[in-house]
Amino acid sequence: MSSFIAKTTDWLNRIPGRGYLLIAILIFAAANSVIRKLTDLGADNLIDGRNPISFCNVLFVGNLCALLALIAIYGRQWNFRALRQLSGTDWLGLLGVAVLSGALAPSLIFIALERTAVNNVVLIGRIEPPLALALSVLLLKERVNRWVIAGAIISFIGVILTIVLQPPQENMINMGGGFRIGVGELMAAAGAIALAISTIISKVKLRQIPLGIFTVFRTATGTVIFLVAVIKLFGVGHFMDALSPFVWQWMLLYGAVIVVGGQLCWFKGLKTTTASDVSLASSFSPVAGILAAYLILSEVPTIAQYIGGAVIIGGIVLNQIGISRKLPKTDTIIVAESMKEMEFGFKGV
Repeated sequence: MSSFIAKTTDWLNRIPGRGYLLIAILIFAAANSVIRKLTDLGADNLIDGRNPISFCNVLFVGNLCALLALIAIYGRQWNFRALRQLSGTDWLGLLGVAVLSGALAPSLIFIALERTAVNNVVLIGRIEPPLALALSVLLLKERVNRWVIAGAIISFIGVILTIVLQPPQENMINMGGGFRIGVGELMAAAGAIALAISTIISKVKLRQIPLGIFTVFRTATGTVIFLVAVIKLFGVGHFMDALSPFVWQWMLLYGAVIVVGGQLCWFKGLKTTTASDVSLASSFSPVAGILAAYLILSEVPTIAQYIGGAVIIGGIVLNQIGISRKLPKTDTIIVAESMKEMEFGFKGV
């Protein structure tokens, strides 16, 4: 047994950092499709006419599983000395991020997954990087080169095309000027906006906060806020099946592979790669997300998704050119921020 573990460890150590980053991106990209598949599985195994793997149960139980994993990994960082060093402003920043990226954004994204195709959620979610960049330039006065700006603008246009070219559907909202948007698409965009604002708060207030304190607090607080909000809106009966063994067996498996596996691969990759490697790996996210939707859900992209996705990829290429021209001294900063801004498969984490 010990020799098997030694051989496995040796084999894992031989995987290059870029390989770990790519594995993590593939895991995170599959998250939305896996969530949709799990809810479909729940629909085939109803409990008294209810789907035990509802989106609310998935988010709540999934966050609990993730929280247990995060505490096991980062529990040592939660010590009296480290907590004493946090100011009141730091705690307010943590609370803001927990509300936006730990409760609001995942809730909106889950509503989107319930109302529209996974590919739409994947592509429209790409509105987050351009928005975060724009806010960084306007509010934080960050300096970026023309290639990065051009890439952000083109990616934004790609998202707009994905929305505008959607075929007519029920429950579309009239935004004025003859522009109509589906509820799912609107929720996906709103979730991405919340994540972009959360990113800015993290850059301004939370850059020096230990990763373990950041992730555990965000997950725990976001879970509590989500639980209270749902109970207030729908009543405690909405979580009637949250303790079902059927739910937990799937969410524990999901948490082990997507949450823990994805995070460990991401951090393992960050240790031995540069900012360019991190950015390049992340650029595969939309393609990997669409491929996962096809393989897991047999979801074929529509014309709108092909056109919008192609434009978004063009923007990503320009962004990569811009990042490759950045000064090497920015590598450490970008990699450090990537540890907190990683695409953490389960959007509630």
